[in-house]
Amino acid sequence: MSTSTERTEPERRARPTRSGGRPTRRQVLGTSAAAGVALAAGVGTAAAADPPLLGTYDVVVIGSGAAGMTAALTAAKAGLSCVVVEKAATFGGSAARSGAGIWIPNNPVLLAAGVPDTPAKAAAYLAAVVGPDVPAARQQSFLAHGPAMISFVMANSPLRFRWMEGYSDYYPELPGGLPNGRSIEPDQLDGNILGAELAHLNPPYLDVPAGLVVFSTDYKWLSLAAVSVKGAAVAAECLARGTKAALLGQTPLTMGQSLAAGLRAGLRTAGVPVWLNTPLTSLYVEGGAVTGAVVTRAGAAGLLRARRGVIVGSGGFEHNAAMRAQYQRQPIGTDWTVGAKENTGDGIRAGQQVGGALALMDDAWWGPAIPLPDDPYFCLAERTLPGGLMINAAGSRFVNEAAPYSDVVHTMYDRNPTDPDIPAWLVVDQNYRNRYLFRDLAPTFVLPDDWYGSGAAHKAWTVDALAASIGVPAAALRTTVNRFNSRALVGKDPDFHRGDSAYDHYYTDPSVLPNSCLAPLWLPPYYAFRIVPGDLGTKGGLVTDARARVLRADGSAIPGLYAAGNASAAVMGHSYAGAGSTIGPAMTFGYIAARDLAGVL
Repeated sequence: MSTSTERTEPERRARPTRSGGRPTRRQVLGTSAAAGVALAAGVGTAAAADPPLLGTYDVVVIGSGAAGMTAALTAAKAGLSCVVVEKAATFGGSAARSGAGIWIPNNPVLLAAGVPDTPAKAAAYLAAVVGPDVPAARQQSFLAHGPAMISFVMANSPLRFRWMEGYSDYYPELPGGLPNGRSIEPDQLDGNILGAELAHLNPPYLDVPAGLVVFSTDYKWLSLAAVSVKGAAVAAECLARGTKAALLGQTPLTMGQSLAAGLRAGLRTAGVPVWLNTPLTSLYVEGGAVTGAVVTRAGAAGLLRARRGVIVGSGGFEHNAAMRAQYQRQPIGTDWTVGAKENTGDGIRAGQQVGGALALMDDAWWGPAIPLPDDPYFCLAERTLPGGLMINAAGSRFVNEAAPYSDVVHTMYDRNPTDPDIPAWLVVDQNYRNRYLFRDLAPTFVLPDDWYGSGAAHKAWTVDALAASIGVPAAALRTTVNRFNSRALVGKDPDFHRGDSAYDHYYTDPSVLPNSCLAPLWLPPYYAFRIVPGDLGTKGGLVTDARARVLRADGSAIPGLYAAGNASAAVMGHSYAGAGSTIGPAMTFGYIAARDLAGVL
């Protein structure tokens, strides 16, 4: 197969926009020096000082998230011996914490559901979304192998999947886009299949309410349960699932919990060991090839030899403050991300030390977040539901609040130096609070005191008083709300086109007419929620080719080294094709890497 690299071009700060039917995207490429310099920096080589040998396998996989576990399962089923090493005390990584949407066009679950997808549509859409940031060969490899990966996972684990019907591609108006969506999610799984190992599953980002079994697609309707017949019916269905599971003595898992548990169950059946509490220290190099990994196990360094190669699936660097400061725009921090706390870029730095090139390090899987006192809250429905708007420090709207979440944060960063948008504010009224779930708070429920005490939430009985509380000009906020209200009544947003895209309407209230995205703010008190640039994880990392091999700056592959997931530069470039654009490619390139090592790609 052909080998190609990410394009090396100066970092561009322009916000992703759609022009002529194609988005433009920024890219940054960082590289290390040659492998010889890396060896001088302490990369392991055959010598008397080598740490004790912990074992020899065909394949060593770093990380037990979706990328790593899919890679290990694929390697094992191809007849290769394999071990997974995981830094955390739990398995599953960020995937276990997530909603586990999986974006893979033309997969068998979609086709069985009658989704009108074709390879040509998928290729046209991905090319339109990603643009020139990612080589066509990588895009084609993802599209070609993704469906087979889903079939493989279903054949070799207890995982089954459901179509997320109605969850639109994020740019459905582009060529090949599907308004009803291409995303799938894991079906319900009984956690008891893991036995005692279930206790080591990384917990979810948000707990499902006790007694309910909830899928990602249910949240759209649960937000509307107080005002929608269908919302109430979905809530009842979630309760019925939970009741049935309890009567059967099951431990029901959905979303990321189901995905991680199902992959882990597949590894158990395949006899693949997963070593927890075993962080990567460095990659081991012999004769210019990566032939193992130095890890820390039981407090001591040890060497795992890899006859065929090492697959790095260790996640991004969202919890590494120094790396975020080095590569990303300010303000930035490690307390706005919902990625797994162990994701500090270990695999990326190890790959860079042996000569791996880096790309997309300035970017992340962004989304507006509310910095609540306990953890950041990644906003999906809340900023899209009718009766709310986002404003900047000047008290003005600056974005389509219902746009894809990554685009909203790109806009915040691009505008912030000259027209401060960080933090921004989500402003709603009591009518909004009376109708819709907010995070996990039912309609009409009082917001926790610590939300106010931390400054994450503000409340006032007039728009002017709310403006004073959050420090924006009162006259400007009043003008903004009045203009928004007048436009909402007629269902048109000429300023930012909220509601023009089918995607805008996913997390909205269909009972609101003429535009389910728009409703006026009229009932006091008024609320403002602080909005910062949150993320699901970083998306920059090691540059890889269509076979998931890690590349040097000159485009040559480093023998024996592969990467997938957020440890690699995303095949989505600076964009986001649809729900699951993180996990879908992560699993696919883990699958590709293992098959390449097995010689069956």
